[in-house]
Amino acid sequence: MLKDIIAVEPRENYQLHIRFEDGIEGVVDISKIVQFTRVFAPLQDKEYFATVEVNPEYGTIQWESGADLDPDVIYSLITKQPIPQYQLSAVSANSTD
Repeated sequence: MLKDIIAVEPRENYQLHIRFEDGIEGVVDISKIVQFTRVFAPLQDKEYFATVEVNPEYGTIQWESGADLDPDVIYSLITKQPIPQYQLSAVSANSTD
C-alpha cells in the first residue's frame, strides 16, 4: 500500500478522521487497535489524545510521547483491504557481499 497520511482530525471516544494522499479517508477507532499501555498509555487522556499530528517525513500520525501507528494498518482498516505481504529483499541470506 505505502500510502502516506496527509491529514488527521481527532474525534470523540478515541476516534480519528484520517485522510491519505490518494484521497481515501475515514474514521478509525484507536481504542480498538491499541492497548493503552507503555508508549500508548498517555493516549488514555482524551486531551492528550487530541494532540495527534501528522508526521510528514514518515507519512503517519504521531503523539509527542513517541507513539505512532503504521499507516498501512490504518489504510487497511479504512479500506477493508488486507495488508499486502511484502517480500524480503532479493539478497540471499548466504550472500558474501
